[in-house]
Amino acid sequence: MGAPAALAAFGQDAAGAAGVVGGQRLGSPDVQVAPLAGAPALPSALSGRSWLVADAGTGEVLAARNAHLPLPPASTLKMLFADTVMPKFDRSLEHLVTPAELANLGAGSSLVGVKENLPYRVEDLWRGVFLSSGNDAVHVLAHMNGGLQQTVAEMQARAGSLQAKDTKVVSPDGYDMDGQVTSAYDLTLFARAGLRNADFRSYCATRTAHFPGGLDKVTGQRTSFDIANTDRLLGKYPGLIGVKNGYTTNAGATFTGAAERGGRTLLVTVMHPEAQGKVYDEAASLLDWGFAAAGKVQPVGQLVEDTGAPASSPAASASPGVPEAAAGSQLPPWSRAPVLSGDGPGMAPAVWTAAVLGTTLAVWATARTAARRRTAPAHAPATARASSAAATTPASAVPVHRGGATAVGGATGIGGHGRRRLTRRARAMLRTARTTRTRRTR
Repeated sequence: MGAPAALAAFGQDAAGAAGVVGGQRLGSPDVQVAPLAGAPALPSALSGRSWLVADAGTGEVLAARNAHLPLPPASTLKMLFADTVMPKFDRSLEHLVTPAELANLGAGSSLVGVKENLPYRVEDLWRGVFLSSGNDAVHVLAHMNGGLQQTVAEMQARAGSLQAKDTKVVSPDGYDMDGQVTSAYDLTLFARAGLRNADFRSYCATRTAHFPGGLDKVTGQRTSFDIANTDRLLGKYPGLIGVKNGYTTNAGATFTGAAERGGRTLLVTVMHPEAQGKVYDEAASLLDWGFAAAGKVQPVGQLVEDTGAPASSPAASASPGVPEAAAGSQLPPWSRAPVLSGDGPGMAPAVWTAAVLGTTLAVWATARTAARRRTAPAHAPATARASSAAATTPASAVPVHRGGATAVGGATGIGGHGRRRLTRRARAMLRTARTTRTRRTR
């Protein structure tokens, strides 16, 4: 048994014996670290009530304090929400927001600015979730998923499959609710699972984006505005990937981050430090320590594996090494689903229509060329005479032979009946595509 497998087994055995997921030492309120020779000292003045730093690849917990202490999660719980709901909806899908979906938002909720009775693409809503921590975007996506209560139940089930046993979900957005808690250990599990999804990883790493606004009163056109990621380490800490920050009155500041350096990815979670701004300083100092300490400390626990994860996915087996979210981008634009507005993996209807018609005309042109070649032997002598005459005759005096259809409305087999048949097929393709798009957006 290899070292990682042995450590995983140790963590599971310890969890079974002592009831502590990931290993008995992670249940201690004291700082847990096992330095070897040459290991750097942990940062001083760590005020977080609970924190943990781990290797995302091996799952080894390098150091921790009170890793399983149940605390209010704030918006870091949105990582579990995203990991649960994100795989269900195509990012280019458009949804018309209803007033009911924006009702009952908690007082003082962070909002991205979703407007009722207007359509939004799923990818825009996810940017609102990750960049602006928008509870309004969360509520819309939760209603798309069947409602708040169903989403809460699915999030709780997902926490169970991740073995995140400290987590109690009451609201999908992490808003302060009685009984809603999680732990530094569980938040780290959520981040590790979420980062395996290419879309999740892309959204949490996005620093700025355009977000759809309302309708301009003068032009009637849809407006947009800029949003920025509230993660203060993103773009400042070298190699930072994301993941999610949060703050509420009860939770104080919470933060889970991931950073990559030298081929190693570390995860860090800090919950409820003495002051709100310290959450970023303490997270950065723990990441610095983790990269310096890698290979110089013995792990004090293990991030357990997702019991609900499939052994392999069709997307992975079909395109090894290609993220699932990027698979669609490898298709030619006209073969992707059309989108109604904005950027997306497909093409806008007008452009998509032009592409289909262009393809159809290309087929027609190919068939026409083939027909000319089939009739070429019968005209060979005339062609030869015309070629030789062209050498001594001005180009304007040489008669041009136009086989097949005339420039616009010829009546040959290819230029007349054949072209009309291809046109009918193209129109049928467009009707089918529009019907499919309509059904997808309902």
